Amino acid sequence: MAYIPRLKKEYNEKIISALTEEFGYKNVMQVPKLQKIVLSKGVGAAVADKKLVDHAVDELTKISGQKAVPTLSKKDIASFKLRKGMPVGARVTLRGEQMYEFLDRLVTAALPRVRDFNGVKAKGFDGRGNYNLGITEQIIFPEIDIDKVNNISGMDITFVTSADTDKEAKSLLTELGVPFQKN
Repeated sequence: MAYIPRLKKEYNEKIISALTEEFGYKNVMQVPKLQKIVLSKGVGAAVADKKLVDHAVDELTKISGQKAVPTLSKKDIASFKLRKGMPVGARVTLRGEQMYEFLDRLVTAALPRVRDFNGVKAKGFDGRGNYNLGITEQIIFPEIDIDKVNNISGMDITFVTSADTDKEAKSLLTELGVPFQKN
């Protein structure tokens, strides 16, 4: 028997029926699902020091469990001494089993380690059912060794869902365990 992540099993067994009951879907295929999670990290000082991008790629690889890739600049900006094609950040896209594993680690291990944590803001929805979350310190993840971090930086996490509205997406993410702030 193959391994199934805890959140994926919970989605199939409980969340589909809960969302169907809440929104009155006629078909199981109408129920919104999490399609992918994208972690991205910009490294502004990478113009002067190319090794900073390598550190960012290594950190995202440790956090996500999947190889991250450097992102390249799309155009020249003379005032920033930036050339087209220079590495300026890192990103990784998670789908399937690894996506559910990362979400489980984020909700159960990383977010509770944030100082003075009251939940994530519910204002990060884009109107099409996707949610963006900013993390200010990468050291909240247990995979990162604090002693080996040369500078503390943040990252962006994007949850892409198949939901049509923000309300459906928020219900899905709430059922998956994302702790939203109370109004």
